[in-house]
Amino acid sequence: MTIGRILAAGIAVTAAATIAAVAVLPASALPRSTGGEASTQATAEVGGMTAYDFSLPAIDGGTIDMAAWRGQPLLIVNTASLCGFTRQYEGLVKLWQDYRDRGLVVVGVPSGDFGGQEYDEAGRTREFCTVTYGVDFPLAEKQTVRGNEAHPLFRWLTASLGEDAAPRWNFHKYLIDAQGRAVKSWPSRVEPTDREIVSAIEAVLPRRQARLN
Repeated sequence: MTIGRILAAGIAVTAAATIAAVAVLPASALPRSTGGEASTQATAEVGGMTAYDFSLPAIDGGTIDMAAWRGQPLLIVNTASLCGFTRQYEGLVKLWQDYRDRGLVVVGVPSGDFGGQEYDEAGRTREFCTVTYGVDFPLAEKQTVRGNEAHPLFRWLTASLGEDAAPRWNFHKYLIDAQGRAVKSWPSRVEPTDREIVSAIEAVLPRRQARLN
């Protein structure tokens, strides 16, 4: 075997070993969140747009117009009724209850993109969420949230925070600050009430006015 062939074979073996090692990385090795101060400053407004420039069809008719919450932070989540993470509705409801009076708006966007785990009928999704988890925060109609056919809001979120922030399963969470900029995102496995998410929410809430005596 020539030296050239030996070197080529060695490179091929090394590449194969590297690919195999990456393939078996545990979920815990993946980043807990994407975004942050640096990426927010670099991509705060993609094409001059903010989250307030988008709207969604509401699950019970009408329109969810993000502009109605201009100046308020948003937590946008792609949800599903039949997923192993569906119980995270409990945490989302808690965040909504704890912070709605301080300006936070939680927006659920049902999707069947991952495992087909959402009902086709909007009424069935609405009933499930209301009866099972007491959801009363805004819910959109079922949407596509990944790929070229994704709703423009989700394409904007991915463009703002980078491809690592594209939803890879149900219950990917996106935080929008009070200027309408995408700040950070968290994957499915991070609970809504995780301290990291709570701290990030508290950091973007409008400051409370000091009371005058």
